[in-house]
Amino acid sequence: MSAPGPGQELVVLVGLQGSGKSTWTAAALAGTHAVVSKDHWPNARRREARQQRVVADLLAEGRSVVVDNTNPAPADRAALIALARAAGVPVRAVWFDTPPAVCARRNEARHGRARVPPAGLYGTLARLVPPSTGEGFSRVDVVRTGPG
Repeated sequence: MSAPGPGQELVVLVGLQGSGKSTWTAAALAGTHAVVSKDHWPNARRREARQQRVVADLLAEGRSVVVDNTNPAPADRAALIALARAAGVPVRAVWFDTPPAVCARRNEARHGRARVPPAGLYGTLARLVPPSTGEGFSRVDVVRTGPG
């Protein structure tokens, strides 16, 4: 494994489906970070293991990475934090504090596989715990979006 590159980091997104994670990533990080999401492999078996392998490989190559999934609970984020620590790179969370009604409305406007069944969105909401530095994040940024 090579030494971490200057400014290299792992960014873990946290938020409901429809909270704006992918849109924000495209605007803020797509030019500087490799984007990894389990949504990239909708039919793959063991998507979690595959994601961890891809993230670890990219970090080992000296790349900055953003993980664009809901990551609602500390247990969902723990393996990613451990990967960053193992690679010697800082890991930050970006929490999308978007009202659930806004997320539901955005989700309803989606088409095909992009639309999540309401039970999936509300199941994620039931598990959602805002990220904290106590989990091992070097910092937590908050993105608040409203109805627009």
